[in-house]
Amino acid sequence: MNRFSLVKTFLALIYFVVLFLIQGFLIREWTAGVLIQAIILNTAIILGIYAFRGFETRTALSLNSSFIATAVGGLSGGVVALIPILFFIERRIGRLAYIWTLILVVFAFPLITFVVMRIAVRRTPPQRFLVVGESESISHIMEDIVKKSLNKIEIVGYVSDEKGISDVLNNGGAAFDALLVVDQELMRPVRHEAEKAHTKGVTIQFLPELVEENLSRIPIEAIQRFSDYYSVLFSHSRYSQSLRVLDVLLASLASIVLSPAIVFSIIYILTRDGRPLFYSQTRHGLNGAEFSLYKFRSMTQKTSLSEEDPELVITKSGRLLRTLRFNELPQFFNVIKGDMSIVGPRPDIRSTYEFCTRELPYYHYRTKIMPGLTGHAQVQFLHLDELDRDAFGERLSYDLYYVKNYTITLYLSTILKTLETMVFGKGRAG
Repeated sequence: MNRFSLVKTFLALIYFVVLFLIQGFLIREWTAGVLIQAIILNTAIILGIYAFRGFETRTALSLNSSFIATAVGGLSGGVVALIPILFFIERRIGRLAYIWTLILVVFAFPLITFVVMRIAVRRTPPQRFLVVGESESISHIMEDIVKKSLNKIEIVGYVSDEKGISDVLNNGGAAFDALLVVDQELMRPVRHEAEKAHTKGVTIQFLPELVEENLSRIPIEAIQRFSDYYSVLFSHSRYSQSLRVLDVLLASLASIVLSPAIVFSIIYILTRDGRPLFYSQTRHGLNGAEFSLYKFRSMTQKTSLSEEDPELVITKSGRLLRTLRFNELPQFFNVIKGDMSIVGPRPDIRSTYEFCTRELPYYHYRTKIMPGLTGHAQVQFLHLDELDRDAFGERLSYDLYYVKNYTITLYLSTILKTLETMVFGKGRAG
């Protein structure tokens, strides 16, 4: 774990403890139920700050950005925490403790994060890498890594021949802090020398680790260079029973909470456009299998055109429903049914799926988990309307990051980040 990761972890733990201390002064009588509520509230707040990038170095170095991310993330987490807290009927955490918790999160935490991260960045020297690989083929990824690391990663040079690599391994090197291997084929002939050099203190890192840590995505070029490593990781479909339980619970809860919006959508469609209320569309899901995705009808086909080349236009009710995203609400039924997850790669229509499987290598890795209502790519990248190979390749890199790091933490943080996406209009569901 690098220094920035340690600082962020330290801040999160300190905030968690501080929240408990404040609540300890304000709550007169502690019970097991109150303790559970406090844990839920504080955990949701920390996850909310993380989800809205409050702990990210680039965010924390701007006081305005730190305030917005921490305040919005903390408040979102606090609101989400109310849902399970309301189930505690006998004794709740208390209004005073809840309000002062949020006040502390909104007004104190952003300033503390800003100050601490500025000090950490200022005192952290850049890590110098000598790259094992050819600069022409990897320089664009390395430039992106350097930029995203806030120039705390420095590339001192490239070495791409067996003799040069052997000399570096045998002589060590004061001019760099670590060797960065970006091409595993170049290391195979000198593997024995690399193992000896490692025991003598020569640090060797590999491209996948640096890419994922700094870019939060897995570019196709990285997979091509470390195909053996990734082929093992993506060899089997992934299924999490705990995430499936969360899917059903959250989809059922969302259907209840959003029932007024569902009823409004039904009445509004019937009033403005009449039947049918829903339409289904064939999408590709787990392992590429087809399923029917449901939405409220917001578009209709022009009757003058042939069925072979249909043109869709927005219905009278569709403009408002699409603006409010109410047309997506029936997809909670897909989640409950088991076709989709709350979080995962967005399921593609046939034409997009066929284009991507034809044009993009490793695209099938994307289907190793269930598709989702929202996803890592949706909150990190843009919605795509045209079939562009490079753009869909970048979207794939974000989806593969989620497939590889398929954890409950990333699942929950993506849900919270989706709130930011909806508020600020960055991207939209496909």
